[in-house]
Amino acid sequence: MFRLACLPTTIALVACMASSAYSIAAPQTHLSLLAQAEGLPKEFNEHFFDVPLAVRVTLDRRVLGEAMIVLSRDERVTLLEFNDTHDSDIAAAERDSWQALLQKGVAIGPCETQCDEGLVAVYYSLENSELSLLSKNAERDHTSLEHYAQPEGGSTGLLLRNQLNLSGGQEQDLSGRYDLQAIASLGNWTQTFSGQLTKNNGPEDSIQHAVYELHSQKEWQDNFLRIGYFTPDSVGLSRQPRSFGNTPDTALGVMLGSSDSLAKGGAKPSVYPIYVTANREAVVEIYRNGSLINTQQVPPGLQALDTRPLPSGVYDIEVRLIEDGTETSRTDELVYKPNNWSNPNQRWRYNAFFGRESQLLSSWDNQDDGDLTAGAAVNYLLHPRAIVGLSARQVKDQNQLGTSVDLGLSNQSSLYASVYQAQDRGVGMDVQALHNYGSGSVILSHNRSWLDNRDTWETLPDGRRVRQRSPYNGNVSNSSLGVSHRLDSQNSLNARLSHSEGQIEGFGLNLGWMRNAKLFGHDTNWRLSVFDRPASASSGNERNRGIDLSFSMALGSAGKRVTASVGSRTSRDGQADRNASLGYQQDIESGPLRSVNAAVQSDTYGMGLTGSALFETDVATGDVQLQRSSYNQNLYASMNLNSNLIVGGSQVALTGQHLGSEASMIVDIESDLDAIHLRADDLSGTSAILKPGRNVVPVAAYKAGNVQFDFQGTDAPAATIQPARARYHLNKGGVAYQKVRIMKTQTIFGRLVDAQGQPMKGHHVVNHASRGVTEVDGFFSIELSASTPTLEVIRDEQVVCRFALDLNTLPIEGDVLMAGDLRCTENSAAKLLAKD
Repeated sequence: MFRLACLPTTIALVACMASSAYSIAAPQTHLSLLAQAEGLPKEFNEHFFDVPLAVRVTLDRRVLGEAMIVLSRDERVTLLEFNDTHDSDIAAAERDSWQALLQKGVAIGPCETQCDEGLVAVYYSLENSELSLLSKNAERDHTSLEHYAQPEGGSTGLLLRNQLNLSGGQEQDLSGRYDLQAIASLGNWTQTFSGQLTKNNGPEDSIQHAVYELHSQKEWQDNFLRIGYFTPDSVGLSRQPRSFGNTPDTALGVMLGSSDSLAKGGAKPSVYPIYVTANREAVVEIYRNGSLINTQQVPPGLQALDTRPLPSGVYDIEVRLIEDGTETSRTDELVYKPNNWSNPNQRWRYNAFFGRESQLLSSWDNQDDGDLTAGAAVNYLLHPRAIVGLSARQVKDQNQLGTSVDLGLSNQSSLYASVYQAQDRGVGMDVQALHNYGSGSVILSHNRSWLDNRDTWETLPDGRRVRQRSPYNGNVSNSSLGVSHRLDSQNSLNARLSHSEGQIEGFGLNLGWMRNAKLFGHDTNWRLSVFDRPASASSGNERNRGIDLSFSMALGSAGKRVTASVGSRTSRDGQADRNASLGYQQDIESGPLRSVNAAVQSDTYGMGLTGSALFETDVATGDVQLQRSSYNQNLYASMNLNSNLIVGGSQVALTGQHLGSEASMIVDIESDLDAIHLRADDLSGTSAILKPGRNVVPVAAYKAGNVQFDFQGTDAPAATIQPARARYHLNKGGVAYQKVRIMKTQTIFGRLVDAQGQPMKGHHVVNHASRGVTEVDGFFSIELSASTPTLEVIRDEQVVCRFALDLNTLPIEGDVLMAGDLRCTENSAAKLLAKD
């Protein structure tokens, strides 16, 4: 190993002494390998060809990585492996493509045949120990690409999500909902379906069905087009001007607007630069919400930070300047990278739809059908701190208008205001103001409008769409002032004053104190709240006044937590209701259960019980809840169940895991080891734990990337993963497929000799698990698959001989099998071929 590591350095030193003969002409004349080797002493010449050499590989003048290669006298280069790629800014997926090409072997000089990946020429410099690749993209400005390219030929796949919700009790009939959402990719178009079946527990105890989305959508660099049956939404806008009145449930027509789906949002700088001033060479640490998100080295003087690596959004950060290992300054700054406004040079954003209101696929009798509906909304970036908006639409022969303005008054203050009008309804307004002052924030909001929800839908957090349960028709006003203040690292205060008119009338006040501390050596969160809220049905139409003290304590073992509370509130009959509760939560890592939670409550009416459990199986996940009321001792139960069907790459997978992405990869794991687990990481930010059998890995849509496979945990077994990474490039709804093999391996050391016992150098020794090249003296060392202990010797792309080894008969030194001399003859190859 010492000889192998030192050879490239020795050759480079000798080459420098002999470089006067050709160093000036080399870059221009591209001397052949034989011509460059002529400058080497004879004893070094045999250490130049057909042996592993350490080189730097560049692609179009960009570093591809440090690698081991083999040069042959017929002017060909073969890549063994990349050793280090930390200095490379080339994407891993692109590097994988070039690695696959170079491992097959390519000719030195201009590319004339098999010019995959746009290869134009290959050149090796002995003087610099550098392998240079030139492609047809050499003149491309890699920094100017602002959008992801869609996959050539598009992609195919289907992601289908099933969701079932059930609830009922002793005095409540069973109600339920089955929701089906599907995203499919066909070429460069994405198809979307969303629908549900519902069974209500009201007087009309019947099953209803409705479809909300059934359309096809095409993405371009800055725009999208949607055709079909859809619910109009505000996709593509930074701020949707508010409106009120009737809204189209579903429409049959077209929709188009601005889109950022293909935009590269991660490499955009902040609109407002962030500066630091250092007296000496320094390091800048950037924190968000107390967590370190980036570090940068800065030279002395006034310097602008590189904000491109920071996440998108508008948020506060803390910048700490570290000089000589000591913090010398700390400042609060604002990152202004709006998520939906990736390019400030494109000031306009828009959204428009046109169609006919339709109940074609819905059984709701009171949904409108047949009327024309149309609408449009625009946002304009008036100033980096000011976005104005305007919207107009016609629904059920009713005109609706809306305007908005979003202002960044300073780095700490922002204001949003909207005024909207609906024909035959009146005018409404909405104002929200936010101010951050370092140790806390102040939020002020006010909205006033006419509300008529007697015939409108409500979208619940889990995606369910239901009719409004509390119909109302009249003026509605809500105002609030909220203050949050951090006293120190352990204590914080919050307060909220509100006033409502309409369904709920009166003032409300909430005061709270939170503390994070230790109790009996355990992390504990305390919360004390005092409240005075407007009257409601649950408080007997009397004001709800009270106090509540609660705490949550993590026990010694991870995943165990106990909770408790005590307080007073207004009861359902308007009297004082003193209450207390005690609960316990336990996370579970084995079996289908993931966590269980149980609690007991005591109040004026008696004892109440609640319990819940989260579960996860290979095909479904969900939770169940059970409650016994202290008020009337009735039992109530509910269940949520989720499952996903993934189709793509001629494969089908059913999983209960939460995907959280718009594309997926089906991965089949074959393993020589039992109970092995892999970790799959997508550089876009998603990850999954894989086990032998069929798995699903969520991946990013539109962006080309790769999934890296590695062993879970810190103790890696003696095994190899093939392939170690899998490439993908998918549209929204696309599904890729990859088969991964985990092979138990054993390191083997031996020497390859010919029929006369002479060492055979420069021969490739290949096994299912790895490959290597024999050195000048014929020695080699590779990882050998324990299940298929065969070796194949290759030279000039021809199989020279094969060996079948009996691992039980080979001596072992440490963890290495000693194969000794392996005599390579044509007979050995023929003998093994005959066995095959």
